[in-house]
Amino acid sequence: MYSDVATPHVGTQDEEAATYAKVAWRLLPFLFLCYVCAYLDRINVSFAKLQMAHDLGLSDAVYGLGAGIFFVGYLMFEVPSNLILLKVGARRWIARIMVTWGLISAGMLFVSGPTSFYILRFLLGVAEAGFIPAILLYLTYWFPNKRRSKVTALFLTGIPMSGVIGGPLSGWMMTHFAGLHGMAGWQWLFLLQGLPTVLMGVIAFFFLNDKVADAKWLSNSEKAIIQRDLSAEQQGQHLHSIKDGLTNPRVLLLSGIYFFFTMGLYGVSFWLPSLVKASGVTNPLDVGFLSSIPYAAAVVGMILISRSSDSTGERRWHLSLAGVLGAIGLCASVFFAHDTTLAMVALTIGTVGVMA
Repeated sequence: MYSDVATPHVGTQDEEAATYAKVAWRLLPFLFLCYVCAYLDRINVSFAKLQMAHDLGLSDAVYGLGAGIFFVGYLMFEVPSNLILLKVGARRWIARIMVTWGLISAGMLFVSGPTSFYILRFLLGVAEAGFIPAILLYLTYWFPNKRRSKVTALFLTGIPMSGVIGGPLSGWMMTHFAGLHGMAGWQWLFLLQGLPTVLMGVIAFFFLNDKVADAKWLSNSEKAIIQRDLSAEQQGQHLHSIKDGLTNPRVLLLSGIYFFFTMGLYGVSFWLPSLVKASGVTNPLDVGFLSSIPYAAAVVGMILISRSSDSTGERRWHLSLAGVLGAIGLCASVFFAHDTTLAMVALTIGTVGVMA
């Protein structure tokens, strides 16, 4: 994959650090913004629910099914999506994913009842399928394993940052635009948060490079440093089939661990605004600001824990202790459901643990 890059010299330690810093500053801010858009479009339904459920007569059961049916489409098309990416290249496929999901997310303003809600949520999952795996795979084209934990964590802070930004922003949009041109606040929310994703997808097509050799913003020596590290990492490795991924005990174990972490993650993502409202806060803007607190703490937690893991080389305890912390926080939030302050403290602890 990297053999077409010249190798004038291997580079000193300082040159290596400068090279990866340059790559990080080039790619991560843009990919971070893309992920903020992705996660915001995925969970803005949790804020829209504050008004939409009443306007359309949607019960909590209907909302929960609609929020979750997103993942049915996502699951069905995730692997095919990434197989297509390998054929057409990351730049084209990431752009396609973002444009289609942005249009469908904006189209959520046309929801008129349970059936249209289910259909559009399913299609949103189909459109977005493969985005996160595509980005995580894309990062392996640019960073060796020893640098990837911190880089991945910085990218994944897009999850909590979408909450930090999206909470107050969603509350403001629903309050400020309600009734404008005959549209409800939740309809404006979907429109105004969906269309920027379409724009980001168009930019991605022109901004990203499929491989190191295509990066005109890197010198030959910088390309050589990356090639050296990635080639050394690939020695002794062999290709795996889809069957290997579906039957390998380690993969299945990690999938199970991730499954339960994700349950906690989306428990927070889809229900946090409702939990804040249930504690006694009614104004959508106030709900938005309070909902941003757990996400802001999670940003700090993710960065600190990932740096600690990279610096020590230890993975298991970092993962396990974060999971225990998340479980304690989420369980405690149940007991303090009607006390806004204690509920927010517990939810903040839980969110930090789950996301870290």
